[in-house]
Amino acid sequence: MLDLGRLRALHAVSVHGTIGAAATALGYTPSAVSQQIAKLERETRTTLLERQGRGIRLTDEAQQLALTAQELMSIVEEAEVRLEERRGEPAGRLAVACFASAARGLMPRVLADLAEQHPALDVRMQEIDPHLSIDLVARGAVDLAVAHDWDIAPLPTPPGLEQAVIGTDLCDLLVPAGHRLSDADAVRREELGGERWISQPPGTVCHDWLMRTLRAAGHEPLIAHQAEEHQTQVALVAAGLGIALVPRLGRGALPPEVSAVRLDPVPSRRLRALWRAGAARRPAITETVRTLRRRWPQAAGER
Repeated sequence: MLDLGRLRALHAVSVHGTIGAAATALGYTPSAVSQQIAKLERETRTTLLERQGRGIRLTDEAQQLALTAQELMSIVEEAEVRLEERRGEPAGRLAVACFASAARGLMPRVLADLAEQHPALDVRMQEIDPHLSIDLVARGAVDLAVAHDWDIAPLPTPPGLEQAVIGTDLCDLLVPAGHRLSDADAVRREELGGERWISQPPGTVCHDWLMRTLRAAGHEPLIAHQAEEHQTQVALVAAGLGIALVPRLGRGALPPEVSAVRLDPVPSRRLRALWRAGAARRPAITETVRTLRRRWPQAAGER
């Protein structure tokens, strides 16, 4: 009989692409994941992983086995949901994927509340961009995603997922003190031509939003610097190296070298929680979503 833990390890490698990333997601060491895969290879008498340059690839047999593993994990999830539902209390492990500024500005209090109020619930958070986290939920790699999308750049929701809106985060234009726009009451997007921009890298939700917004206003953005962390973007603005559009959540206090200016209309992004429809009855999901929504006003009010 195939061992479910070994199948889970193979499935994690298929989803995350590397043994190291799979180990992080599962809370194991890379060595432990490698051992699980090696045992599964002996158990099935099949080669599952092959070297490909500096990385690895799953063989055709491994791909098929990973699909079977996902089906088995869905059955196990349904059994766990039923048991937890009968108990009526959040329990077990809950894997949560969350984007960076929510991981900093919202999740610490949420995780602390859940740990204090529900000691039988073991929540494990990973910081992952929304482009990836929603797919990870759909594929069963994580249980819940805290994601965001922008007003003009919505993220599609795959079939089989349910969601709840957590709140709306506003965004400001950050400029160096003394910049031509620093004393403006409000700035329209048509006034932003010719600026050097500090942005997140291509492929992220924030970068895509910035490009769409400025092009819609008739400007081709000049991206001078790229930084994933909003605090790094703030530091670059403070040094006079460009301007940036930065959300308020998790941003913290701005240094005196940086001015926040209101854009008209004000850009906003919607925070939402997403989970698989099959797990919707699980108390761990419903309580985590409830806690996210309860903590949101406090997180949104901190600037």
